[in-house]
Amino acid sequence: MNKTIANPLPVSAVRVTDPFFAPRINVVRGQMLPYQWDALNDRLPGAEPSHSVENFRIAAGLSRGAHHGMVFQDSDLYKWLEAVAYVLAIEPDNALRAHADEAIGIMERAQRQDGYLNTYYQLNGIDRRWTNLQDNHELYCAGHLFEAAVAYYLATQTDKLLRIAVRYADLIDSVFGVDEGKMRGYPGHEVIEMGLVQLYRVTGEARYLKLAKYFIDQRGQSPLYFEEEAKKDNNRKFYWDKTYMRYQYYQAGKPVREQTVAEGHAVRAMYLYAGMADVAMETGDDELLSVCEALFTDIADRQMYITGAIGATEVGESFTYGYDLPNDTVYAETCAQIGLCFFAQRMLRHSADRRYADVLERALYNGVLSGMSLDGTRFFYVNPLEVTPIACEQDDLRRHVKPERQQWYTCSCCPPNLARIVCSAASYAYAAKGDTLYVHLYLGGELKARLDGLDVEMKIESGYPWKGEVRVRAMTAGRYALALRVPGWCRGWSVSINGERADAELDKGYIYLRCDWAAGDEVLLSLEMPVTLVRANPAIREDIGKLAVTRGPLVYCLEEADNGADLHQIALSHDTQFEVRHQPDLLNGVYTLHCSGVRLQSPGFENNALYAPADQALSTTPVPLTWIPYYAWANRGIGEMTVWVKEL
Repeated sequence: MNKTIANPLPVSAVRVTDPFFAPRINVVRGQMLPYQWDALNDRLPGAEPSHSVENFRIAAGLSRGAHHGMVFQDSDLYKWLEAVAYVLAIEPDNALRAHADEAIGIMERAQRQDGYLNTYYQLNGIDRRWTNLQDNHELYCAGHLFEAAVAYYLATQTDKLLRIAVRYADLIDSVFGVDEGKMRGYPGHEVIEMGLVQLYRVTGEARYLKLAKYFIDQRGQSPLYFEEEAKKDNNRKFYWDKTYMRYQYYQAGKPVREQTVAEGHAVRAMYLYAGMADVAMETGDDELLSVCEALFTDIADRQMYITGAIGATEVGESFTYGYDLPNDTVYAETCAQIGLCFFAQRMLRHSADRRYADVLERALYNGVLSGMSLDGTRFFYVNPLEVTPIACEQDDLRRHVKPERQQWYTCSCCPPNLARIVCSAASYAYAAKGDTLYVHLYLGGELKARLDGLDVEMKIESGYPWKGEVRVRAMTAGRYALALRVPGWCRGWSVSINGERADAELDKGYIYLRCDWAAGDEVLLSLEMPVTLVRANPAIREDIGKLAVTRGPLVYCLEEADNGADLHQIALSHDTQFEVRHQPDLLNGVYTLHCSGVRLQSPGFENNALYAPADQALSTTPVPLTWIPYYAWANRGIGEMTVWVKEL
């Protein structure tokens, strides 16, 4: 492991006691993962069959039939296995372990003697493998297998899945590369880059890191592999190849080191950029890391929603151009926000800079958590910032937007992705480098870390994201450092040690406390957490003249359930005063915001005329408004929702 970077603490090193995240992890363990196991085994009444497990059973000779589902259907099961691994790293669960081991046993039987494992090609013609890397996701599925295998090995210390992954990785390494006789291809949908780096870190096999670097550096080189592949194998071309994106849909229109603007399919982009950051840090490639920094800046400063969502258009599930952030036709796939968390976490490994952690926090607490219902059994693929239910039904431009979460999808990449990021949240919150423990997110728990050869234990208590007080108790005596992030949204803060104010300055948004700690020493970090009204950059056409409401890391929204219909008529003054209320019985316990607003109405429309002379001013009717956290919307039935409202 590279010692010059801040390595995230493993999930097993943290016992999460956080009052916000611990219940969500319990929901994933107790409801979501069993529910998804039923879905993957085609046992959800009313849901379209996944066929994911059944495809493996057929490939293993345990069932008869044909392949069903998407070309990447294998990956749903791999992500589910990775999520189970994180649960098992936290505490034993015999039922989930049995299901996981059953699935791994089927995979072992399904794997070909040469190491190949992909049910789509094994059931549809093995002679066609490696012939459509652009669109058929072989290497994508392999990447998710590698990630699951590493997580499962670290959680259980059993290597059956790891051995499956290694055999497949060795085969792929023998097929692809610049050496004579090898194919110069790369994946149409990235993720194998991250998976190979993880395999390298666990096995120490340098070939895997070299292969990950090859996939990155070969991407977009001339002659363009996807064009050559299409000619050679007569592959069908998807419609977006003829749009302005062309091969940038796949981030392959030019070499990655020449890319400075996030383009194309948002999930693919995030997985690529995260893999680039991994390879850059493991190889000391400063040029590649600079490209990652430029891409991150483009996303955070020009192409990210206030909720941390990315991917503005349904066409190709893609980025469009800077400041194009429509609220009601947005795509904002849940997997894209999860991918942004992956990217931000890796940039934090390189540099403890709060701009990375701010994006990570914004995406995780808002754009990611909105993807799952509070009970863990319903999911959003698309995460809009404004919803009118009738438009979702009757307007083709908005039919991809759903006013309620769905029980499953034909393409169900998001549900198991949600499970794995929620259960691994601790590894996004804490990292260690040298003698320093970094606290990026204020996730309460008890943790163990090795700092400059010293085994350190700490206890962190937090009311986050509702309260801004964080207590860190050192349980181990010794000299080491604690790096605490002051979020970018926080305008005032203080820190004390054992009740005495500590003089501390910020370094890229982090407070560094390096002390000779005694067991029981306590740090209190106080972060001011007022309600804040936010304006968007005037370049964002959809939001000019509007306001959004935030408090701490959370973005808030209006729902029809609290405020009635026609939310587009609501307006606020920039000096509106808010009341914060704790409502433990609402939406599994939330802090709601309350203020006075107005409903805008025009005289002259008594007869339902479409238009009328503007010789009379708009009338304003005072109305009380109730705001809920954005992540919790659509848990009380179908209705309108909006994040942005007009400014008076």
